[in-house]
Formats: sequence, C-alpha cells, structure tokens
Amino acid sequence: MNGVVELLQQLVRIPSVNPDNPAGTDRTGEAEIAAWLKTWLEEELGAQVVLEEIRPGRPNLIARFAPRDGRQRILLGPHLDTVGVAAMTVDPFAAELRDGRLWGRGASDTKGPMAAMLWGLKQNAAILKDLPIAVDFVAFMGEESSQWGSKDFAKHHGHDYSFAIVGEPTSLDIVYTTKGSLWSTLRATGKAAHSSQPERGENAAMKLARALDVLEREMTPKLAGYTHPVLGRSTLNVGVLRSGSRPNIVPDLAEAEIDIRITPALRDAGGALALLKAEIGRLDLPLEIVRPHENPPMEMPASHPWIERIRHVREACKPVGAPWFSDAAHLSSAGVPSVCMGPGSIDQAHTCDEFIDIAALEEGAAFFTDFVKSQA
Repeated sequence: MNGVVELLQQLVRIPSVNPDNPAGTDRTGEAEIAAWLKTWLEEELGAQVVLEEIRPGRPNLIARFAPRDGRQRILLGPHLDTVGVAAMTVDPFAAELRDGRLWGRGASDTKGPMAAMLWGLKQNAAILKDLPIAVDFVAFMGEESSQWGSKDFAKHHGHDYSFAIVGEPTSLDIVYTTKGSLWSTLRATGKAAHSSQPERGENAAMKLARALDVLEREMTPKLAGYTHPVLGRSTLNVGVLRSGSRPNIVPDLAEAEIDIRITPALRDAGGALALLKAEIGRLDLPLEIVRPHENPPMEMPASHPWIERIRHVREACKPVGAPWFSDAAHLSSAGVPSVCMGPGSIDQAHTCDEFIDIAALEEGAAFFTDFVKSQA
C-alpha cells in the first residue's frame, strides 16, 4: 500500500453500513471492516488488537502499540460505521479518484479521518512502543445510531485514558464543544372508524397535529433560554410523522419523531427529557413519550492543555464548536477530555455524492503524523 489515498480506497471499498437505519445494501455491520483493520494493524504496525463484540457481529476495535505499563495513554478514535447508501448518485463502494477527490460512502464521515489517523501511526511505527505517552487506536461501532460502541468503551476502558481525539470531518479544526440530543417518539392514540362517519371515531392524526403545534409554540421560547456562547440555543425539530393506513379509515394511532438539541445549560437544568415531560404535563397534551434516547453535550475548556498541544503541532488548527453530536460526548461524559478532529468537511457527511478532497486527506495524514511524533 503506497499511501494514505490507497488506504482510504481500501476502507471505502469495505461496506460498513449501520444496520439500525435504512441501509440500501445487504452488506451491513462493522465486522468485515474491523477484521480487515485487525489484520492490517497487526501486520503493518505490530499492534496488539482486540475486537470486543458490543452487539452480535458488531465489534469495537482496540489497538495498542505500547505495553500497558502505567504510562499515560491517549487515543485516536474514529467510528467504523457509515450511514446508508440507497440515494447515492456515485458508486458508494468504488472509491473512485476523480477531479482531485476520492468519492464514496464514508470518504468524509469518517473513513477519511480514520485513514489519516492510521497513516500517522504507520509513519511513526518504529517509535510507537517507546513513546512516553502511549497512543492507542480505537474504532467504535454504532456511532450513526445509538453509540453503543463509545458508551461501552467509556464504561469499561475510559479510566485508562487522559485524552481522546475522535475522528470526524472538521477540516482539521478542533471541535471542543458540541450539543447533545434527545431523540424520542411522541404518540397519540384514538379510535378507528369508517371515514364516512368520522364522528364515530377519534382521529389520532389530528390529535397529534394539534398537540405538536402547541408543544412547538410553547417549548421553542423555553429552549431558546438555554444558550451557550459558542453553540447558541437549544432547539426542537419535528422530523418524522406517521399515521393511518387508508384515506377511508379514521386513524387510531399517530406518531412523531422529534429531535431536541441540548446545550450544556439545558443539561445542567435537568436535561431535555425532563423538560419535555414537564411541558406535556403542564399543557395537558394527549401525548405519550416512547423510546427516548438522550445524549449529553460535550464541552471542555478551549484553553485545555491538550488543545494547546495540538495547536503547537499545527497552529492553524483552531478551537470551534459544532451543533452535531459524536462519540466524543460519551467519552467526555465518562471523564476523558475529548475533541473531534479530522480532515474533510462535515458538509459532505451523509450526502448522495460523498467525497473528500485528496489534498485535505493528505494534509490530515501529515497532521496526525506530526501529532503522534510530538508525544515523544
């Protein structure tokens, strides 16, 4: 393998689509790419590699290059999974090189950052076992759904680490604070009837629509009060609506999937789920909260010593905030100071024609080469 471009091509050509969401392919899950990485890390870098199965057939990968002898440890941690490929306008797994770019699913999010991290480790292979600060490589499963991989790793291994760079396409900016999120389904129930006699039923779709209108009008100004100097305010979005099976049946069930973005201020006030429950109760809305999944925001000081160390390696890397969510929040919540960082643009993540500029990929590989070397 001649360089980081060829390495990324190999990674993109191994489908690792998250099976928890619409995939667009039957080649899903992280097992195949984790197995390939295990072999590559062992043969190319002499790593001690462990695959920890978090869900059936879906492992985290942990690679260590230095013995566990009490020295300080940090980690480089991208995620293994990608989003689905059904709507893509380029071949998702061809890893085509064209117009100075590498095209395919994961090229930006987040196999590009992964390749840059791996290449930085490879360029320092001769010194990895002797570095005073050990640098491990950890690849998480399931980031694009419920982040089981980073949650499990943080719970069982977080105490071993003093810092983490989580691989995300940040254009090599240092994302040191992000919003959290609450994803939940809101359900309204009614009574089915023939549409020729709608008065004999109770229309769940209309109950849901009216309740959502009230909830949005009442909650939006409350959420706006939970602000952050970098991230802005907390927000509410209604993203999915489901109801009914035929136009001639009064629907007896209606559901909405919502997304509340959580600033540190909202977290400190009790969180989005507690606020949502309180508002539904206060407004006496006919809504049931189903399958709530709340993720914490992430924040560390912009002047943290590890951020200063990164900027000493590359002064152009600047600390920034981001409205999205990543595995870094679960590491941070477990006590591991964490940032998100990598080549490529978040604007390309999840797109129908995902790509990474080759120049950006090579710049990322050079940064991680210098960063790993700086631990000596």
